[in-house]
Amino acid sequence: MSRTDPVPDLAHPDTPPADPAPALHAAGVSRRFGAVRAVDGVDLSIPAGQVVALLGPNGAGKTTLLDMALGFSSPSSGSVRVLGQAPGAAVRAGRVGAVLQTGGLLKDLSVRETVAMVAGCHRRHIGVDTALDRAGLRGLARRKVKSCSGGEQQRLRFALALLTDPELLILDEPTAGMDVGGRHGFWEAMHAEAARGRTVVFATHFLPEAEDFADRIVLMQHGRIHADGAPDALAAGGAVTLSGRWTGPGSPDALAAELGLAPDAVEVQPAEGGDRVRVLVAAEAPVTGDEAALHVLSRGLLRDVAVTRPSLDEMFLSLTRGTDSAAPSPETVPEARA
Repeated sequence: MSRTDPVPDLAHPDTPPADPAPALHAAGVSRRFGAVRAVDGVDLSIPAGQVVALLGPNGAGKTTLLDMALGFSSPSSGSVRVLGQAPGAAVRAGRVGAVLQTGGLLKDLSVRETVAMVAGCHRRHIGVDTALDRAGLRGLARRKVKSCSGGEQQRLRFALALLTDPELLILDEPTAGMDVGGRHGFWEAMHAEAARGRTVVFATHFLPEAEDFADRIVLMQHGRIHADGAPDALAAGGAVTLSGRWTGPGSPDALAAELGLAPDAVEVQPAEGGDRVRVLVAAEAPVTGDEAALHVLSRGLLRDVAVTRPSLDEMFLSLTRGTDSAAPSPETVPEARA
């Protein structure tokens, strides 16, 4: 029986096993650094086996949230549990592996010596050669750490994270500073680990990484979660725009009230043959985009109707537009880890 198997109820053999604890569970979590609220009331639950991207610009709160999941810091309010345990306990038990943006590597050791040294600190591990193979480092085993590129050093940190065969991998901007080839090799290795059923949570500000690798994207900005779902579902659940030529009676200005939308949700551009009308149906509107389209079409209010939805790329750009790079963030306050 592995350590992740539920313990059977011997007194009641027909009792189904309890659902496994989430890999990561945050309830009402906030983290303050002086006047800066780096994480602001986050509720997040990640089931075992998911691959989840925390996506957002620098200063969104991603690193601070992962720090709390690793036990590096404690919430100012709220609670964090990892695999049903306190974060520090899960890490000490070898159930969590991490690849961080930076980390102490002894530059004069070889790649193999580094992995062997860390393996010696654990009672149980998968073996030095296995870790090197899974991280794609067997061919670099004799190379000194100081001679490794930034991407190769990140893969070395990945090998170290795999040593205890963790149930949860936490990656903080794992490909920062890598070239295209390095990123490709790193994500190939990560795909293999995800295929083994390992839970992976990674922070990134690269939208293509989140789209290509994650089952689920958690979009963060200013310490809060702004959207959460599968990549396709996030785009489908965003604002919808209807546009067409007005053919209804009266003025199109009344359309917003009919649909329960804000007055500025309807734009009218005078044109020959009928005003051009554009209707923005926000994600939080009382009607869906499909319902709004059915309304205008069934009543003959618009013709030549076009329905457009923002791509995930457009959603991300909309979220990050106007970000104040000079504002304090977890990366710039002294107490926070970069």
